[in-house]
Amino acid sequence: MGRLQDAFTRAQAENRAALIAYFCAGDPDPETTVAVAVAAAERGADVIELGMPFSDPTADGPAIQRASERALARGMTLRKTLQVAKQIRERSAVPIVLFGYYNPILSYGEEALCKDAAAAGIDGLLVVDLPPEEAAVLREPALQHGLAFVPLVAPTSSDARVQLAAGVADAFIYYVSLTGVTGSATADLDKAALRAREVRERTGKPVAVGFGVSTGADAKKLSKYADGVIVGSALVRAVEQAADLAGAVSAVSALIDDLALGVKR
Repeated sequence: MGRLQDAFTRAQAENRAALIAYFCAGDPDPETTVAVAVAAAERGADVIELGMPFSDPTADGPAIQRASERALARGMTLRKTLQVAKQIRERSAVPIVLFGYYNPILSYGEEALCKDAAAAGIDGLLVVDLPPEEAAVLREPALQHGLAFVPLVAPTSSDARVQLAAGVADAFIYYVSLTGVTGSATADLDKAALRAREVRERTGKPVAVGFGVSTGADAKKLSKYADGVIVGSALVRAVEQAADLAGAVSAVSALIDDLALGVKR
């Protein structure tokens, strides 16, 4: 958890937003995931979100859905996702947030998952379909193993619900920029930036904004007020379109370079 908190503190001291990069574990294979995650960290990503492939996502757009399908078709599991995290940790000190849905965690077992995630070097958990009201079943064992719990809020979240989410936020709050799925081009990022500032002022917690962020120009709009900028689908598409591992690393590195410039204030 300390690595996550340090990432936001460091970004603030450098007068920029923290850059958070999402990759789907095992797409197209574990080796590529490790390589692109490490490359992203070396080029300026402050946090890696490592996606747990899941067959029935509710918030992921087409690019991440395809990535999950490819990973699952090649035998990726939650246990193997933890192995990927461990390999990233062996090569980098970048904070890692395990991102996904509750069903695989329920099947694995909350206590077992938290214990094994901590051993793999993971710093936090973000579970899209586990609302704050139900979070204790996972958050309590997570805290016991030094893992942060990251809740989500949306444009439709009431002030009361924002405060409820803040009460279970151990490192930062994930603000979803739109009422839709990842990768959408319809997000009003200027409005999302202002809302992120409002949520931070109300809660005192760092706020990172995701959904609809693809370029450095997008990141620039958010970095004015948001504490963090989250990019997923654009990076997943870069991996998808690459011909091989070297091409994936090159494409991800170029995109991270652009995004890292964008998060500067």
